[in-house]
Amino acid sequence: MSGKRFAEESDSNQYWENERRRRARPSLASAIGEVVKVNFVQNFCTALEPMLRRVVNEEVENGLRRSIPSYSRSSSWRIKAVEPSTMQLKFRKNLTLPIFTGTKILDEDGNPLELYIVDLSHNQESTVSCALKLQIVVLDGDFPSADSNKWTSDEFEKNIVKERRGKRPLLAGDVSVTMRDGVSLVENIELTDNSSWIRSRKFRIAARVVHGATPGLVIREAMTEAFVVKDHRGELYKKHHPPMLEDEVWRLEKIGKDGAFHKKLAANNIKTVQEFLKLSVVNEPKLRKILGLGMSDKMWEVTINHARTFVVTSKIYILRGPNNTIFLNPICQVIKAVINGENLSGKDLSRVNKSYIQKFVEEAYQNWNSLEVVDGPLCDTPLLTQGDRLDQYASNYPITTAIYEEHVIPERQTTELTYTSDRDHGGVVSSSYFYGPVEAYNFSDSSSKGELAATHNFIN
Repeated sequence: MSGKRFAEESDSNQYWENERRRRARPSLASAIGEVVKVNFVQNFCTALEPMLRRVVNEEVENGLRRSIPSYSRSSSWRIKAVEPSTMQLKFRKNLTLPIFTGTKILDEDGNPLELYIVDLSHNQESTVSCALKLQIVVLDGDFPSADSNKWTSDEFEKNIVKERRGKRPLLAGDVSVTMRDGVSLVENIELTDNSSWIRSRKFRIAARVVHGATPGLVIREAMTEAFVVKDHRGELYKKHHPPMLEDEVWRLEKIGKDGAFHKKLAANNIKTVQEFLKLSVVNEPKLRKILGLGMSDKMWEVTINHARTFVVTSKIYILRGPNNTIFLNPICQVIKAVINGENLSGKDLSRVNKSYIQKFVEEAYQNWNSLEVVDGPLCDTPLLTQGDRLDQYASNYPITTAIYEEHVIPERQTTELTYTSDRDHGGVVSSSYFYGPVEAYNFSDSSSKGELAATHNFIN
């Protein structure tokens, strides 16, 4: 009997143990209920936190205002600081255009970009007592809109242009600078990508004060005019109009960089526009032979006419001999000669035997690097005396530009030397005074036999 009773008790204990375990296991409904309770508490705390912070801040400020009378004034100033500021960064000058990738960005005078602070309320330069950290960025050229010159910091931030995926940072160089005494220079920045891939196809360079650098003081951002950025590859092969004498010869039309004509000229030590023009004056047939049959007559005209539009310089090259002094312009044309003490210029040179002068021209060409060089107007040379043709045409009224055969010559390309034909056309004028016609002559074999060829190739 005892055994039977023991078995019954065991079964009863096992039953209650299983029932306890079943009740202890959470049900799906209870689990979901617990999750809902937790989420509710978290959401409630999240919503309550800003309210509590605001209440605490208000109570703290009220307490400070009651205990520290001066606090109300500082608090008032601090609140006003978030209003639109009258202080703004500005770029001193516009940019030098066009702008190419990989080239230094400079102002219109070729100097580093300069930033300063202006007080808009008084329209005058201003400064701040502390050093400011500035960040240089790139903006979309369409920002801000044409009918508005106001923007918020958030709008400015949204219009900053970043590099394309897989590309280098869009702006390289001094992208972080320090402003002291209200002035800062941005000496070395360049763009690494062109602007063709954004909708406006233009960029702006902008500068802003680094966030937190001026607590309580708001200074608006500066930005340049909108501009197009071109690939540097285009600049590498760009022709110059007009060319400079020191330009490489492939800058001329019809002569491609590393092309057949370029290689032929380089093989004959003709590397610059000046060397090309000098040989065209001294011995044009030789130059044509170097270029070969591939340079047709039509192509030749295009190339030589382009070369003859070069930017004028005021250099005079002087060949001195025992009984003669020959004055030449930078492309080896004779502009004056002193032979056996006689001054010859203009039409006076036509009385001299062509072959006699030609040998001096060839001598000057062969010894070009050893010639005496004078940098200045021809009338400053001591060999010119009163009554020379140049002085007879001098005027005492200022003039800054001239038109030569429908070509306008700007002031920056002018000089006091003039080289024209015997027609009554002004050639080049100085930025101060105009000097009348002075002929330059070619004495090469290409000139007509028995005559000197008056030419105005110096300016075409």
